[in-house]
Amino acid sequence: MPPPATRWILTVLLLVVAALLPGRAQAATRIDLDSCIRPAAAGDEAATLFDRPDRFACTAKQSRFGPGDFWLISQPLPPGTVPLRLRQASLWQSRVTLYVRYADGAIRHIGVTSGDTGRHLRLGATIELPLPPHAAPPTRLLWHVEGSLNRRGVLIGPVLVDADTAAASDMTMAALYAAFAGMCLALLIYNLALWAALRQAFQPAYCLMVLFLLGYAFSSSGLLGQISGIDNNDRQRLNYLLLAGTASAALVFARAFFERRVFDGWLRPYSTGLIATLLTAATAYAWFTPRYVAITDGISTIAYVGVITLIGPILYRAYRRRSNYLWLFGLAWGAPVVLAGVRILAAYQLIAWHWWIDNSTLLAMALEAALSSLGVAYRIRLLSLERDAARAREIAAHRLAATDPLTGLLNRRAFLDGAIGRAGEHQLILVDIDHFKRINDTLGHDGGDEVLRLIAGALRAAAPDALVARIGGEEFAILSPAEQPLDARGVLDRLRVQRMPFDLIVTASIGTCTGTLARETEWKAMYRCADRALFAAKAAGRDRVRHGVALAQVA
Repeated sequence: MPPPATRWILTVLLLVVAALLPGRAQAATRIDLDSCIRPAAAGDEAATLFDRPDRFACTAKQSRFGPGDFWLISQPLPPGTVPLRLRQASLWQSRVTLYVRYADGAIRHIGVTSGDTGRHLRLGATIELPLPPHAAPPTRLLWHVEGSLNRRGVLIGPVLVDADTAAASDMTMAALYAAFAGMCLALLIYNLALWAALRQAFQPAYCLMVLFLLGYAFSSSGLLGQISGIDNNDRQRLNYLLLAGTASAALVFARAFFERRVFDGWLRPYSTGLIATLLTAATAYAWFTPRYVAITDGISTIAYVGVITLIGPILYRAYRRRSNYLWLFGLAWGAPVVLAGVRILAAYQLIAWHWWIDNSTLLAMALEAALSSLGVAYRIRLLSLERDAARAREIAAHRLAATDPLTGLLNRRAFLDGAIGRAGEHQLILVDIDHFKRINDTLGHDGGDEVLRLIAGALRAAAPDALVARIGGEEFAILSPAEQPLDARGVLDRLRVQRMPFDLIVTASIGTCTGTLARETEWKAMYRCADRALFAAKAAGRDRVRHGVALAQVA
């Protein structure tokens, strides 16, 4: 079964295909409309304009007329057209009045302002207006558009559909946006949970990007207008801000996600400048529009072009610096870059408008968010491996610092760290190899080292649950709780049967003492006591055990 992110992507893609490829039943109930335009003038009347379609410009681009008030007229409708619904793209306009001429010559109209557009919005930010009912079929449509910014056009994507086609389109868009919102919420919750555990800098940036994207989808889909009834122009102001926030958060995420060396040098200040430009231009657009719109919108478009120009240097730098995340970045950002380029071409009127261009940003960023989640998972995997390796190195270093390299036993420092501060009484056994200098002289240093290793192994076998250490050249220590004392004579017997190189006979002397180890002074007292017992064993002829007086008895 594919992972959740993959299933979400496949679902969204299938829904997009379903939206782009309407069924045959829909084709018969859909009429795409062409429109001709003329600037509004004082004294214009709908009836007169219906009779004079030659006064309209049909070949000129609408955007060349600039902002203002306009009249637009459709081509003649097919004979016998049944009552339908008009759908058109939502644009910045103060008021739109739709006039419908019917076959009997009657003219009816319906109007909408930016303030009450919300009740006419459909998912996909499409405005739907029902044709005024009349006994005769409609023959032509006329629009009076007031307060149009006309940045991309005055009237975009007008189409007549019947109720079933409109409902099917709404259902498709609802499924598309629901899948997208579900994906965003799943990614947001998942990565917030990961951030609570891992605390990586790129995780809040990713969550911020997904949050902005979710807000952008809520606004750009028209759902915000449907629910809140917000002025449609204000909705577009907010939409502009959320889109800039999404792009800026994506750049912040990219900087946090890549290794720091990728953005070293001019890329970091350049990306910071782009973020500042995006946010400043979007804020200015939201604040000043409809004034200065040519300036603020132009600066925003240039900033988005700048974001695209940043991708190449990032990929090149990541390649040169051998980034682990190069292929993930290229995969995740490929679709947004291509579709952003298409949208910029449409913004400059270099390609024709299509409904999916308006939704391309949402789809591209959805793909970017979903594919980036794979990058986040891969990054977390690498972090896990790095932490495991670091932990292994730390453990190895700790063991190296705490272990005698020759015998593998604890060294003196580690032994004292583990001994001092223990509660209750303990038994200390000191073991010293007899005549070790003679052994070294006989076998050489390598042979002497082998004897030390064999003695260490024998002590470890004799006291598997005790603290065993090499605390001097040929001196060893064993510490165990007094409630479970070791048999020092048994330890000595174990050493006696240990086979040595060249069957050399090696003996050892043992001294023991019992006492407490709560403080360092108590350790020193116990060590002196065991050392005196060891000295007594040496003096008595070696290869024997002597017990010191328990310190509690002395006290």
